[in-house]
Amino acid sequence: MTDSIEANRMFSRVWQAISAACMILLIAAQIGYPLSSGAARDRITVVVVLLSVATALAHAVVTRGAHYAAGFLAIVSGLGLLSEIVGTATGFPFGSYTYATDRLGPAIAGVPLVVALAWTGGLYPIWVVAGLSTRRAVVRIGLTAMGAVGWDLFLDPQMVTDGQWNWSDADSGLPGLAQIPYTNYLGWFAVAAVMALALTIWDRTAAHTGSTVVPVVVFLWTWLGSALAHAVFLGLPASARYGAVGLGILGIPLVVWLVQARHELGRQRFRPSCTHPSRRPGTM
Repeated sequence: MTDSIEANRMFSRVWQAISAACMILLIAAQIGYPLSSGAARDRITVVVVLLSVATALAHAVVTRGAHYAAGFLAIVSGLGLLSEIVGTATGFPFGSYTYATDRLGPAIAGVPLVVALAWTGGLYPIWVVAGLSTRRAVVRIGLTAMGAVGWDLFLDPQMVTDGQWNWSDADSGLPGLAQIPYTNYLGWFAVAAVMALALTIWDRTAAHTGSTVVPVVVFLWTWLGSALAHAVFLGLPASARYGAVGLGILGIPLVVWLVQARHELGRQRFRPSCTHPSRRPGTM
């Protein structure tokens, strides 16, 4: 029994270390993106996606188990790939668009496989943070869908500017982002809502145990780091503003919650030594 408990603890420590290491490498790779160009930037784009997926799945393994992590990947990347294949073939639900050829690796029906993986890497921290914001399933689904749109307000302008994909309708988007039609964001909201609904059911298969630090850090970095990069390094001030506001729907309440939690933790640590200086916390 003791050996089994120790083995489980070792398993958890290993995956915690993997998740944290992938997160650090992810941030480093994203910092390198605006400093690169051409084929090197394409390679960094792929590396960023792979590291975001690895970070997400490693954290899911630690907190919910390998079975849950595999299901999360299948649901989100599966639905993501399906929506992209249908989208490029029919123009529904995002609008009419096409991917560049031979820039992001292997593709299925013209959709790079790395794009399907990007759905998992990007949605996971949004899903976790939405879960910290509310216990109501319907609200969490809505927050996740809105958060996904906020993330795409960074992603699409960045990738379109880099030539990774292009839209047939390049003149009916938001002010400053006319090259990306409104239908894209409506499609993102709808697809992410379907994903979140499926994840709400899937979450019942495994209880959450452990820290949410890694996905929270990834979310904050995506939100604030992308806003800075777009405004200062990538020459995309419009998407910097839109993305900051879009992800801020989740980000601002998260920051408030973190500040309050830290304040409450400080009060709990201070109260015992102040009220009972001769006692240790937890003693009578």
